Amino acid sequence: MKKAGMLLAVAVLALCQIFANGQKEEAASSGAAEKTYVFKFANTQSENHPRSKSMVYFKEEVEKASNGRIQVELYFNGVLGKEAEVLDMVKLGTVQGCRGGLFERANPKYLIYTLPFMFSSTDQVIKAMNSDFGADINKGSLANGLYIPATGVAGGFRNITNSKRPIKTVDDLKGLKMRTPPIDMTIKTFTTLGANPQQVAYTETYMALKSGVVDGQENPFSNTVDMKFYEAQKYLSLVNWQIHPDPFFVSPDWYNSLPADLKTVFDKAAVDAMNYSNKIWLESENSYLETLKANLEVNDITPAARKGFIEAAKPVYQGYVDQGYFTWDEINKLSTY
Repeated sequence: MKKAGMLLAVAVLALCQIFANGQKEEAASSGAAEKTYVFKFANTQSENHPRSKSMVYFKEEVEKASNGRIQVELYFNGVLGKEAEVLDMVKLGTVQGCRGGLFERANPKYLIYTLPFMFSSTDQVIKAMNSDFGADINKGSLANGLYIPATGVAGGFRNITNSKRPIKTVDDLKGLKMRTPPIDMTIKTFTTLGANPQQVAYTETYMALKSGVVDGQENPFSNTVDMKFYEAQKYLSLVNWQIHPDPFFVSPDWYNSLPADLKTVFDKAAVDAMNYSNKIWLESENSYLETLKANLEVNDITPAARKGFIEAAKPVYQGYVDQGYFTWDEINKLSTY
């Protein structure tokens, strides 16, 4: 009996130990699940800009879907620096994500979306960005230290404002000092069309226009209104010359630190936010145009004049093909979406 009692005691102790170990493992597992991942998310637009509103949407969606395990801190108005500075911070991992220009630094292939007069509608470019073709371009950004879960459009078509004269034909661009972002396609196109491109940071463009350092600039209506560029301009010319991609730049190291379930949550929220961005940004363009019409002299270009722009821009296409950025097969494929 004594021996049986000892065996029973040993068994009870073993069961208690197993139970205690289980509680420790459960607690450890619970602790891992409760870890919070902070995502600092920045841009250079105001809080009222469509891009900023879609970033707020992302914050709400990802925090809700992750049960607070991902916490998003938003930084607008360029408070963390210029676009180039913030993009470098994302690469370094000191900022976890941003939205803005400079997409060619992520992958030069993004430039294919920006070929002059490439698209006839915004639906066409969105369809291409959401295709396997677009997904391959996003994946290519990893080679340059950036993870891109989704790409949308940076507003509607880009149009030209300036303080000198209406742009009715391609000849009207000759000699104009045009502010351009530091994007190769934009610089080469305006050089080819006879203008004098001047690279100016987005946040410094207003003063460059106001002081006469540059004569004009090109942007979607939303950016031109949001940054009040029209206050230093006289003419708006509706040339619909280009559209820009808007990649969601993310630090790969931060993303790879997420557990698998949170990666899924993050990616879905990013895609949903980009779809929301496309919707509200494009819907807002008409109201922004009305503001510009109230402040600027607006002219459209005739179909014949548009053909002149297209013809003058053809060397830009061939130049990129010759340099190996993309092929004519890729350009022709893009035009089918």
